Amino acid sequence: MTASPASRPARHRVVVLALDGVIPFELGIPQRIFGRARSASGEDLYEVVTCGVRAAGPVRTDADFSILVEHGPEALAAADTVLIPASYALGPMHEEGRLTPDLAAALARIRPGTRLVSICTGSWVLAAAGLLDGRPATTHWAHADEFQRMFPTVRVDPDVLFIDDGDILTSAGVATGIDLCLHIVRRDHGAAVANDVARRTVVPPHRDGGQAQYIERPVPEPQLATTVAARAWALAHLHEPIQLRDMAEQEAMSVRTFTRRFREEAGVSPGQWLTRQRVERARHLLESSSLSIDQVAAESGFGTAQSMRQHLQSALGVTPTTYRRTFRSTT
Repeated sequence: MTASPASRPARHRVVVLALDGVIPFELGIPQRIFGRARSASGEDLYEVVTCGVRAAGPVRTDADFSILVEHGPEALAAADTVLIPASYALGPMHEEGRLTPDLAAALARIRPGTRLVSICTGSWVLAAAGLLDGRPATTHWAHADEFQRMFPTVRVDPDVLFIDDGDILTSAGVATGIDLCLHIVRRDHGAAVANDVARRTVVPPHRDGGQAQYIERPVPEPQLATTVAARAWALAHLHEPIQLRDMAEQEAMSVRTFTRRFREEAGVSPGQWLTRQRVERARHLLESSSLSIDQVAAESGFGTAQSMRQHLQSALGVTPTTYRRTFRSTT
């Protein structure tokens, strides 16, 4: 029997704050990611609302068009998550590190305990409001030095894709907003839901927040062999012990050459990549199967439950049993 609308739990409300000069690409990310997240029964898990700092009406973008926002700042008062995309027209925030009066009034409407998220230079808004004092945060690498000078009490990390500090999450530039929003969906509802959204959006399901956001290196020569075949082979043999030389042999490379090429292409070492894939496999099995913890550990290539427990605790902050209890019940 289908539950009546009154008996269904309220959807998590994400309110996107569109500032003048907002970048259209980043403004569209929340609707694209959160708006596609559905439960196993097909119900929408989030409600996404876009609002402006002033009354409903047009908001300038950094392109040659404006957008019509149908909600004013009062929408912030009903938010479970407030997300602030990047703007290149930050005015006093960029020049003096302070909020404009209308933006300060808008942010004052946010309820205590609301989750706060920024994409790229949206972090300047959180910092100018004093919300990042003493906390870790990131922003686009090109603005990180200036961000740190403007807000010296913020612990700026310019070398990551995003930072999850519990109730406040910040991401680097442009497409890292996709990574962060998928991470939030994964945190809220598990890997299966996030992976489904990623498939619908045709983007990689997971890029770890600690991955470098910008690696200054030449584009590899197109005629040179890549490490794609080795990665595909490793994924097919994830349940087996995999040595670095095994992966190098798939590409007929020396271990040294393979390691260098792999890092150039993936941004992480082969060992780090393997661990991440095994964590993802374990998450999927914990959510979707009835295998025992020992069986999940074996199928994921961790070998023992203790090894898997240590890696999940490090990556997710929870034990396998807690993860399964949480996410098998939500989907």
